[in-house]
Amino acid sequence: MKLHQMRYIREVARQNLNVSTAAEALHTSQPGVSKQIQLLEQELGIQIFQRSGKRLTGITEPGQIVLDMAEQILREAENIKRVGEDFTKVNEGSLSIATTHTQARYRLPPAIKGFVERYPNIRLHIHQGNPSQVTDMVVSGEADIGIATEAIANHPDLVALPCYIWNRCIVAPHSHPILSDRPLTLKKLATYPMVTYDLGFAGSNTVRMVFEKQGVTPNIVLTAIDSDVIKTYVEMGLGVGLLAKMAFDTERDKGLSMLDASNLFPDSTTYLGVRKDAYLRSYMYDFIELIAPHLNRKAVNIALQA
Repeated sequence: MKLHQMRYIREVARQNLNVSTAAEALHTSQPGVSKQIQLLEQELGIQIFQRSGKRLTGITEPGQIVLDMAEQILREAENIKRVGEDFTKVNEGSLSIATTHTQARYRLPPAIKGFVERYPNIRLHIHQGNPSQVTDMVVSGEADIGIATEAIANHPDLVALPCYIWNRCIVAPHSHPILSDRPLTLKKLATYPMVTYDLGFAGSNTVRMVFEKQGVTPNIVLTAIDSDVIKTYVEMGLGVGLLAKMAFDTERDKGLSMLDASNLFPDSTTYLGVRKDAYLRSYMYDFIELIAPHLNRKAVNIALQA
């Protein structure tokens, strides 16, 4: 058996058993992928995939075991490759980061700028999604590092490192009555139409539980995955906005006023996640420290070993 055969079966599984799509992703031919899968099955004496004619329809029980093992082997092969590159190509390589829009737009830019200045030859990729999607990208190996709130801390395959704490704010047009309706309470907030994050984003579960605990039902008229979209609709008069305080910029958001809502909601923690079995290149440690200065190489390694 060969590594490329394992890559082929893994990619076919990832592409929902579509061999043609897998071949495109692998930059090879569909007949070549099919042939290598058949050779591997013949060598193992089992069927990895169920078939109906020439079409793959499912994964067999032994096939799933093989796929799980192939995933482990391919990860270790990638780690071995990274060890070599860490000593022979110190300033070359790639770094893939998965994060949410709010983190990418408002928190990461200084770290990204510092990293690019330090490592101009490292290819940097940023993938955006909700916290669950961010987690999945790191688990699957599509991303080296994930940065998100809540979901990333709960996956058994990841080491979650706390980066920073944040809270929320209310934004509204300058003349909106909520700005003078002090003190601000959950009951008062619930009397206004609200624009906020989609339930999959940025501590939305925490917000929901706070309202439920107080027996208050918020009047949410619109949800979005993007802080800038929320602010746009607030400026249009659709409601008041509830969003991460880091996403309010006094220079850019001159049409809005902001109220600190940290007295209404508990703090949320943004985590940085990496796979427990990942080998981190030296520049990856440096990027992590740029994001969160307290997470130096020693702190990260202690967490990985634990």
